[in-house]
Amino acid sequence: MKKILKYGLLGLLVVALTVAVVGCGGNKPAQETAKEQPKDAAKPKLVVGSDAAFAPFEFVENGKPTGFDVDLITALCEEAGYELDFRNMNFDGLIPALQTGQIDAAVSGMSINEERKQVVNFTDPYYKSGLIVAVQAKNNDIKGFDDLKGKKIAVQSGTTGAKMAEKVTTKDKIVYFSNSDQVLLDLKNGSVDAVINDYPVLKYFMDKVAKNDVKLVGEKLTSEDYGIAVPKNKTEVLEKLNAALKKIKENGKYAEIYKKWFNEEPPKE
Repeated sequence: MKKILKYGLLGLLVVALTVAVVGCGGNKPAQETAKEQPKDAAKPKLVVGSDAAFAPFEFVENGKPTGFDVDLITALCEEAGYELDFRNMNFDGLIPALQTGQIDAAVSGMSINEERKQVVNFTDPYYKSGLIVAVQAKNNDIKGFDDLKGKKIAVQSGTTGAKMAEKVTTKDKIVYFSNSDQVLLDLKNGSVDAVINDYPVLKYFMDKVAKNDVKLVGEKLTSEDYGIAVPKNKTEVLEKLNAALKKIKENGKYAEIYKKWFNEEPPKE
């Protein structure tokens, strides 16, 4: 009887210890998981391409990229939980870079149009723009788009402005540049008769650089929405950027950035 009692108690002790060990083992993975996922885990990187020669949207100042688009994508990355990796590249190389996976997004005053939508996706629009013609202030012959026939026009390659110029004159009369700065300086220097470019870019150039040397003529030729371009296979990035854009419009951050660069309230949607 003593033997039975002795072994019975021993058995209960073994069972109790086994349960205790199993119980502790069940808690251990949760503890290890917590260690493996600290609260300050590194943010996923978002590689964003832009042609930083399109003031006031993106340009280089004191060796660093700045502008409306730069502030916008910075705010979107903060909201979406991304670490921003900003890459400066030529505008006409942005879509190929998206298609080959070199970059995750492109923000560069890029107009949303059907041709581009065939190869990349766009976020919801973040800015409404439009093309317009600019000439030297002393030019009284060109009063609008129709007067550009046979004239020498400077444009930026791969842009809607270049497409518009090709509708009014022959390609041998068009001077193509890789960035907007060259286009505008060519006009200021009198090397071309006119340029076709985005209204806010020309307005900024006139206010900050050309002053009394350049003027706008005619009405806006188009009404265009800017969007952030994303590769077709990165739907999660697109969704996160759209959600972040909606959020900063609601919390006032978008309006703050807009007023900083355009000295006015953003238009009501």
